[in-house]
Amino acid sequence: MNVLVIPEDFRKDQYLLKPVVEAMLTWVGKPRARVRVCCDPLLGGVHQALNWPQILEILLRYKGMVDLFLLVVDRDGEPQRRSALDRLESLAQGELKGSAVFLSENAWQELEVWALAAADLPSDWTWADVRSHRNSKEAYFEPYASQRGVADEPGGGRRFLGREAGGKYARVRALCREDVESLERRVASEVCR
Repeated sequence: MNVLVIPEDFRKDQYLLKPVVEAMLTWVGKPRARVRVCCDPLLGGVHQALNWPQILEILLRYKGMVDLFLLVVDRDGEPQRRSALDRLESLAQGELKGSAVFLSENAWQELEVWALAAADLPSDWTWADVRSHRNSKEAYFEPYASQRGVADEPGGGRRFLGREAGGKYARVRALCREDVESLERRVASEVCR
């Protein structure tokens, strides 16, 4: 099975998405799935990732080579983000006509929270605060990456912490039920028929 993960900007997100999605697929019984992160075209942010013509370009470019497209963006505190993703899913399924599956999810609030779910957080941080903070990347992830001494590594520490999150997937899915576990259930229902 070939999976293409579409981030809102691959330059940093790839380091978190690839190991978590690989772990997710292993969890649902697809350990040999080939996961790639879409680097071409570069989507320069959530607005481009939610733009149907941009998504259509990706679908047309990779159609026939991909079995499962996964669009993953940050929620950024926007309660209407899910409805925008539902619209894209509907349009994409109409375009793909059963030749592939297109699913989407919004990380709650930001993708970096998935890496923090695998971490032993500082004692003065609460998981509820990390999970609900609109700017969790700046408020929690970046300071945590600095504390761990990985902020100067690829992706600002995302490569190291993303691999850690993939290795602790059970913990990530348990703490991130609204997004990771939700996406996992949807993936399982589509690829494990």
